[in-house]
Amino acid sequence: MKILVIGGSVFLGRAIVDEALRRGHEVTTFNRGRSGADLPGVEAVRGDRESTDDLRRLAGGRQWDAVIDVCGFVPRVVLESVRTLSGHAPHYTFISSISAYPDWPGTSGLDETSPLHECPPDVDAEFGDYGVLKAGCERAVEQHFDGAALIIQPGLILGPHENVGRLPWWLTRISKGGRVLAPGDPALPIQLIDARDIAAFTLGQAARGTTGRYMTGGVQGNATYGGWLNDCVEVTGSDAELVWADDEFLVGQGVQMWTELPLWYPAADREGVWTHSSAKAIAAGLTCRPVRETVRDTWEWLKDIPEERRSFGGRMHHGIASDKEAHILAAWDARS
Repeated sequence: MKILVIGGSVFLGRAIVDEALRRGHEVTTFNRGRSGADLPGVEAVRGDRESTDDLRRLAGGRQWDAVIDVCGFVPRVVLESVRTLSGHAPHYTFISSISAYPDWPGTSGLDETSPLHECPPDVDAEFGDYGVLKAGCERAVEQHFDGAALIIQPGLILGPHENVGRLPWWLTRISKGGRVLAPGDPALPIQLIDARDIAAFTLGQAARGTTGRYMTGGVQGNATYGGWLNDCVEVTGSDAELVWADDEFLVGQGVQMWTELPLWYPAADREGVWTHSSAKAIAAGLTCRPVRETVRDTWEWLKDIPEERRSFGGRMHHGIASDKEAHILAAWDARS
């Protein structure tokens, strides 16, 4: 196929481009060239998707078999892309998020039939937060692309080149050794997916011309919280000791859920965090590698990057400060 990837240089977008090239597709990327380097072998078109002139220059007389939009966050901006690229490809894939559902993470058992956030397809960023805007972006694609539309809704994505900073922060912290503050219940089942598995599924569905929504959160219970942190200890070869503190204590210590100890939600808030359904995607061919393989490969990518050059999140910072961690560990010891 001839594929246009909007974005394509960072994390999931990079994984999609890498897999597309591996499969022998011709890939054009469209981005500003600021977030990361394009992979060798692509036709890189520089431009800003917020510029109508840049979009028109991209479209020009080009034709593709599929568009994959990895970096759409504002409905009005996505709508402009959709309108400009209509007629230049028969199929448009939009990478959305589980956050497009207002009932996530508070409600268990979400699937593609659950209601989305209310958000029109033509609003600016001021209309709402990340999840609300993703729902509006989905509508921009579904309602205004002149062709087939596919919506991919990932859950918690990990893997090499992660720029969010969740697994990279844990690997970095654990590699330093010593006593490591570990949150909640180590037996808690969680649900993780590798960016490379989403990439393979997305490209397969684009090739088939698939339409509709697909949650891609991985297999429910494919890891436990303790299991994946122990994987981090093993792959780094660290002497780290995981010190498990319960949810109530951590909340009392003012630990910010999800960010200061990445992927941690206290029990009272996590009914639906790890229970959304990928059954539809799995039935359509989604396969998920073991979480340990993801942890191992992420460390292989990360370990040779100097710590000061490791990026821990663009929209929000991930990881707890060392002095705060030490204070909480001391308080936990005194309590125990």
